[in-house]
Amino acid sequence: METYDVTIIGAGLAGLQVACLLAERNHRVALIDRKASLDQSIHTTGIFVRRTLEDFSLPEDCLGPPVRDVRLYSPARRWMDLSSPHDEFRVGRMGLLYQRFLNRGICDGVEWMPSTQFIECTKLKGGMVLRLQDRAGSRLIRTKYLVGADGANSRVAAALGLDVNSEWIVGVEEVFEGVPLEGPAIFHCFIDPQIAPGYLAWAVHDGEQVHIGVGGYAGRFDPIKSLTKFRGSLGGVLDLSQARLLERRGGRIPVGGVLRRIANADGLLVGDAAGAVSPLTAGGLDPCLRLSFFAAEVVSKYLETGNPGVVAAYSGELFRARFVSRLWMRRMISSVNSRILAEFGCALLRLPLIKVFAWQVFFGRGSFPDAHPLPTAEPIASTL
Repeated sequence: METYDVTIIGAGLAGLQVACLLAERNHRVALIDRKASLDQSIHTTGIFVRRTLEDFSLPEDCLGPPVRDVRLYSPARRWMDLSSPHDEFRVGRMGLLYQRFLNRGICDGVEWMPSTQFIECTKLKGGMVLRLQDRAGSRLIRTKYLVGADGANSRVAAALGLDVNSEWIVGVEEVFEGVPLEGPAIFHCFIDPQIAPGYLAWAVHDGEQVHIGVGGYAGRFDPIKSLTKFRGSLGGVLDLSQARLLERRGGRIPVGGVLRRIANADGLLVGDAAGAVSPLTAGGLDPCLRLSFFAAEVVSKYLETGNPGVVAAYSGELFRARFVSRLWMRRMISSVNSRILAEFGCALLRLPLIKVFAWQVFFGRGSFPDAHPLPTAEPIASTL
């Protein structure tokens, strides 16, 4: 039976980063994902914010051109422009970025197991036995520690007896090329509870690709029908007559905040599995990178020392207190079902003092707090 120091379930951005960082520290790592290829069924919109771009050196060719301007639309399509002097957003080419992380991890010794599902785990002295299912059938491996990076509806969380997400929105997005851009790259955001109840619809045009999507609470809309309706309404915003569809993405986005119990002596959670997503904006890439870095530190130290106090420091309780206001705002947003009320709220945003708040939501550097100082050397992604 193969034995690993750490087994990571899920090869999204969170799982990939943890795998790379642990392999760099000479731990024997297995990385498992049910997909055959990482460019299949991508769930994230891949929008990186300025704070992430400043703190993590992501490969330049995996990022689209910078976006500095946001246009915010009310249900009646009255708009308000917000602009920043900084490069605020860049849309990641996520399939390419995932592959770059994976290649680096494999070079450092990560054992890559695609087309493989995690079924269950059995606790033993000094570790666990995992039962996996791949194309050849059922197999067993042994691991000292387990990391759940398997998304909002994490099977690892349930298997480890950790908290699971109970509140999420669903999003679906289409990516196009061949759409002309007149003027600067722009992030179009639409507030309309009929199209995107509890969240928003968006069209990001960075000059190379256009990402068009909707998100909202699953019980209140049909995402595919809503996306079709929304895309058809963009005639005055984007010229899609020659657009070529590249891919469709979709999935759940947890918005209940970081879960309280995200680690124990057997394993821990990262990324969406840990609820590491902003309750207000539903942005998850910056929290993903920061929490994953901290997770790799914790796992490495725990394997080296066996000190349970190391794992205790990886607690969602340490983060939740910093998100109280965003959680309350999420509750307020989720309660807005009326287009009239949403229109009134958008009108208020045009008032000078409240417009400052809107500017902060889109351009402020407040995000997931650093659980640990960033390394003095460049992060792993800089060498990809």
